[in-house]
Amino acid sequence: MKISLKKCHFAYSELKALGHVVSGLSLGIDKNKVEAVLPKQMPQTKKEMQSFLGFSGYYRQHIKDFERISKSLYKLCDQQKVYKMTEERVKAYEELKNDLTNA
Repeated sequence: MKISLKKCHFAYSELKALGHVVSGLSLGIDKNKVEAVLPKQMPQTKKEMQSFLGFSGYYRQHIKDFERISKSLYKLCDQQKVYKMTEERVKAYEELKNDLTNA
């Protein structure tokens, strides 16, 4: 096995890797990555909602009660149902988006 010194990082207080910030004993979300990828407006189609849920699911360990919050949004993506945003789903979307940006 060979190690490339150019690719090694030593004595850093924090590292950014795979959309996370690793520092000391903690693991956090890379805010720049999240802000760049989060949609500016609410998803208008099932495909857009699935994309948002996939992205937010990647960070589920950082979002308290992710399953409870996202449940209604996952139901929205069901193949048999018509895509219709309700007040409950709008609140869930906003809560997830807020949790991602503030985690």
